[in-house]
Amino acid sequence: MQDPILRLESSHVDVVIKTRPFAEIIYWGPHLQYFSPHDAHTLSRPVANGRLDVDSPVTLMAELGHGLFGSPGIEGHRQGLDGSPVFTTTHVQQRQDTLTITAEDAHAGLRLTSELALDASGVVVIRHGLTNLKAQAWQVDRFAVTLPVAERAREVMAFHGRWIREFQPHRVKLEHDAFVIENRRGRTSHEHFPALIAGTSSFSEMHGDVWGVHLGWSGNHRLRAEAKTDGRRYLQAEALYLPGEMALEEGETLWTPRLYASYSAQGLNGMSQQFHRYLRDNIIRFPENKPRPVHLNTWEGIYFNHDPDYIMRMADEAAALGVERFIIDDGWFKGRNDDRRALGDWYLDEEKYPHGLTPVINHVKQLGMEFGIWLEPEMINPDSDLYRAHPDWVLALPGYTQATGRHQLVLNLNIPQVFNYLVERMSWLLGEHAIDYVKWDMNRELVQPGHRGKAAADAQTHRFYRLLDVLGERFPHIEFESCSSGGGRIDYDVLTRSHRFWASDNNDALERSTIQRGMSYFFPPEVMGAHIGHHKCHATFRQHSIEFRGLTALFGHMGLELDPLTVDKHEREGYRRYTALHKQWREVIHHGTQWRVEMPDASTQVLGMVSEDKKQGLFIVSQLAMADYTLMMPLRMPGLEAGAQYHISLLDHPNIRLTGEGGHTMRTLPAWMETPQTASGEWLMQAGVALPILDPETAILIGVERV
Repeated sequence: MQDPILRLESSHVDVVIKTRPFAEIIYWGPHLQYFSPHDAHTLSRPVANGRLDVDSPVTLMAELGHGLFGSPGIEGHRQGLDGSPVFTTTHVQQRQDTLTITAEDAHAGLRLTSELALDASGVVVIRHGLTNLKAQAWQVDRFAVTLPVAERAREVMAFHGRWIREFQPHRVKLEHDAFVIENRRGRTSHEHFPALIAGTSSFSEMHGDVWGVHLGWSGNHRLRAEAKTDGRRYLQAEALYLPGEMALEEGETLWTPRLYASYSAQGLNGMSQQFHRYLRDNIIRFPENKPRPVHLNTWEGIYFNHDPDYIMRMADEAAALGVERFIIDDGWFKGRNDDRRALGDWYLDEEKYPHGLTPVINHVKQLGMEFGIWLEPEMINPDSDLYRAHPDWVLALPGYTQATGRHQLVLNLNIPQVFNYLVERMSWLLGEHAIDYVKWDMNRELVQPGHRGKAAADAQTHRFYRLLDVLGERFPHIEFESCSSGGGRIDYDVLTRSHRFWASDNNDALERSTIQRGMSYFFPPEVMGAHIGHHKCHATFRQHSIEFRGLTALFGHMGLELDPLTVDKHEREGYRRYTALHKQWREVIHHGTQWRVEMPDASTQVLGMVSEDKKQGLFIVSQLAMADYTLMMPLRMPGLEAGAQYHISLLDHPNIRLTGEGGHTMRTLPAWMETPQTASGEWLMQAGVALPILDPETAILIGVERV
C-alpha cells in the first residue's frame, strides 16, 4: 500500500503531507536533504487532558467534525442536513511535484478533491473542488483553503488601502485568537489586498522565517490568520459568498480560487523573489518577446477634451521624448464629454472624430509607436442610449433602487444578451482598428449585485473572466491592462488574462514610493504601471521635481501621464532623460532580482535590482521625509557576486549642492561621488557605500557594474 506520508520538494522548500486517513500538511518549510517518510512519526501529537479523547488534526479542509473548534474550511448544509462533513481519503495520486487527493463523506454525500503543486520556484499552489453526490442541492456558505504554519509564526503582515493609496502594509501580533480581513466590494479592492504574511517575530526584508499567501481571485474574499488555543497556527483564504449565492446541484463541482503560497527562511525578500520567479515562469505572458514599451497615456493631459489634430501633435511630441506606446484614454466614444454619461454606448463619437480613429492610429504608428485605447465595458451610465433601451440589463436586485458610483451602474454580465453585446462592440473596436493595447477600467464597486433575484457577485466575476478570455482568444496580439480606479483589481487570476496593472490613480511620487513598494511584495516590476505625472500631482496637488518623479517611475513598467505640449523645456528634457534611462536599464529592472533594502532611518527607502548574471545592479535611495539623523547610514547592496569587482557610479541625483556657510545638507560629498571607485561585491554587500545627505522628497540612483 502507498505510504501515507508524501513529500513535494523543491531546491529550497518542501511540503510534507500525511494523506491518510485524513489529508493533513505536517511540514512546510526549508528543503529536507535527508528526508525519510519514517521521520514523520516524530510529530505524532499527544492528546491533552480535559479535552477530546482523540487527536484533532488541522486537515486540508479543517473540518469542525474533527473537534477543531477553530474556523472550518467548509460550512454549508442540505436544508439543515449534512452540515458537518468529515472527509476520509479514498485516492491519492502523485505525479512529480503535483499531488491530487480525493476524499469523501458518504453520509453527507460530498466529495473533496484537493490539488497541491510545488513549483521549482518554491511556490505552493493549492485549490479544492467540492462535488455534491446527492440529489438535493447542497448550500455552500464557506469553502476555504487552510494552510498550517509553524508555531514560531507569531506576527502577521497585511495590506490596507483606499483609492489613491493602495498597498499600505501593517502588522499585528499573532499570539491568541484570529486576524481577519474581509472584502465585499465585488472586485479585488483597494482596501483589502487578498494576501497575508505570517512570520517569526520582527521578521524583516532580509531576516526571519516567513510564510506568505495570496488568493488569486478578483471578487469578494476572506483571509484569516489564527492562533488556536493549543498553540497551532494556520492561514486560511476563500472566496466570500453572499447569502444564498452558492448552491451545488447533484454532480456539480465548485472549485476554490487558487491559493499561492511562498515560504522563505531569508525574510520578505526571499518570499517575494519566489513569487516573482513563479509569475515569470508560469503566469506572465506577453504577445511578443520584446522590451516593455514606454507609455504615454492622455488622461491627465486632456481628460475628455478630444481633438484629433491636437492628439496627433501630442503623439509627435511623445515620439520625440522616446515614448513607444501612445494610449487614448476616456472620452473617445459618442456623447462622452464628462463622467456622467454615455458609458455603454461603445460607438465612436463622430463629432470629435469626423474621420474616424484610423487617421490618428495611422499617425501614431507612422511615428513608430504602438496604439492603445481605454475601455470600461462592465459599466453603464443611466444617461446613456443603452440604459434607456435596456434598463433591465443592470446588475441589481429587484425592488431596490441601485446607488450609482461615479455616476454609473454595473451591467449584468450573466445576461446572455449583455455579454454578447459587449463581445460584439469590443470586437468592432478591436477588430476594425489597428489597436495594440487596451486599458480596461472598472470604476465601481458592486452593491446588491443580483441576477434573477439572487446574489450574483461570484457569477459576475466569472463572467468578467470569460469576457476577457473571449476577447483574448479573438485578439491574441492585444495586451490588456487591468485598471480599476487604479489598484482595485490586482491579483494573480486577472493577471492570467492581462499583461499590466495600473497600480494607482495617484502619480504623486511620494505616495507612489509606498504604493509601489507594497505591490512589490507579490508582483515584479514589469507588470506594474508607473508613470511620471504632471509636476503638480492631479490626485494630491503636491508638487515634486522632475528628478524625484522620474526616478520613482523608473522601477516599474514606465510611462508618462500628461500633455507633453504644455510643459516647459526643463520638464520636457526630464521626460526625455528618464525615458532614456529606463530603456537603458529596463532589461535589469524587468528581468533581474529585486531587493528591498532596510535602512536604520525609516524615512529612507531603498529598492534595488540586480541582473540575473550579477553583472549589473541598480539602486534607488529615496528620502521620503526629514531624516532622523544628521548622517545617512551606508547603503549595503545585496545580491552581488562576492568575489567580483564592481565600478560604482552615481547615475542621477536632484542637483545636489554643497554649502560652505551652512543652512542646507552637506559641506562635503562622499568620496566615491567625486572620484571613480571600485570595490568587491563582498565589500558592497557587507560594508556598503556612504550616502550623501538628501533633502526630503528627493532620490538618487546608484549603479554598479562588474569590472
